[in-house]
Amino acid sequence: MSRPDDSSPEPRGWAPRPQYPTPPPPPPGTPSRGRRRWPWVLLGLLILLLGGCTALFAVFAHQVSEEAGRPAKITYAATGKATGVTISYSSWRDGNVSTSQVGGQNLPWTKVITTKGFVKGGSLIVTLGADGGAATCSVTVDDAPPITASAMGPFASAVCNGF
Repeated sequence: MSRPDDSSPEPRGWAPRPQYPTPPPPPPGTPSRGRRRWPWVLLGLLILLLGGCTALFAVFAHQVSEEAGRPAKITYAATGKATGVTISYSSWRDGNVSTSQVGGQNLPWTKVITTKGFVKGGSLIVTLGADGGAATCSVTVDDAPPITASAMGPFASAVCNGF
């Protein structure tokens, strides 16, 4: 048994395939669509970014090294009207903290030290005795403005830090 429409080249319900024209060839000198440039552009940008970060780190490391080797003059001073004062001071010297304390001092009192290292800060604490009085502590690093604090009364303390 044969069906009357078996002679058609396409199965039933199918339409013939459309014929598309072939695109013209690209003009000479244009890149082919098969080559992709964006990975190379991305790689170039990544290399530039890494180079910039490396240069920035090198400059920062040089400045830190230079600052660590620079000597600094730290001047500790305690002024006022008091007797029997206890004075404690500390600073960083070549990467280690150095702490000293002197007791029974009369004001005024001054101590100058020279230190080097990246961290140069420390503290100065002036503690008044049982007789009280008034005291002001002052710390100057090189030519920077001094850091000061004051105290009044028995066993009061003036604390200078953050330099």
